[in-house]
Amino acid sequence: MLIGKSRIMKHLTNEDMIRFLYNEMSPEESKRAMEAIESDWILKEKFEVLKASKKDLDKIHCAPRKSTIDSIMQYAEQESLVK
Repeated sequence: MLIGKSRIMKHLTNEDMIRFLYNEMSPEESKRAMEAIESDWILKEKFEVLKASKKDLDKIHCAPRKSTIDSIMQYAEQESLVK
């Protein structure tokens, strides 16, 4: 989590950067995270890797196989008949 009330975060964890990347921070936290990333080249490099990973993940479209859905539906049907 965010450490301290300082203007720039003292410690920005990977989890903090992921929260920032997915807009899961308050406006104040986001501002401090951006300042920390912009002022530390190591954090900036890590953040750029996370950003690229998110972009790659966003391209992936996953769906279960039809046989998996059929098995689940068959199981649900059997369970509804039992009750």
